[in-house]
Amino acid sequence: MRFAAMALVLAPTFALAVGGDDYDPPAPSETTETCSDGQVWDIATQSCTAPEDSTNDDNARLNDVRELAYAGQYVAALDVLDSLENPNAPLALTYYGFAHRKAGRVAVGMAYYRAALAADPDNLLVRSYMGQGHVEAGEVALAQVQLTQIRMRGGRGTWAELALAQAIATGIGYAH
Repeated sequence: MRFAAMALVLAPTFALAVGGDDYDPPAPSETTETCSDGQVWDIATQSCTAPEDSTNDDNARLNDVRELAYAGQYVAALDVLDSLENPNAPLALTYYGFAHRKAGRVAVGMAYYRAALAADPDNLLVRSYMGQGHVEAGEVALAQVQLTQIRMRGGRGTWAELALAQAIATGIGYAH
């Protein structure tokens, strides 16, 4: 009950889409407003292009991934991830895990989450998303392990902790 009340009070702060430190939904950009068929907005050419043909750097590509994931376009997000210069960066691995899990490939997503944690055991976001995956699979005890890890690693009061606590309390993880 305590978490349900807390969730109602903090609901506006639960809008964090995959990754980053921004708790607001990503602003729609040309990638989701203009481009279609998995294309992304190329900053240099000011046009839509296939992710693998984009001249954008990894930061811009990760912004596209976040926006596409928020829009529920998980396969398109994975295509952008596949075009990264450094697909093994912890945030990229987190995104891979999230997109695969939400696209229905839970085991693949969990493998990416484990890889992200191997690269950065203090990655609170990946611990939250992994825990939410456990909740969705009915493995609440495993989700609780991740919640404990978040708290032990200084994550009390963060979106990662609050989102996972709410998922445990309600049985529902976040779709973004």
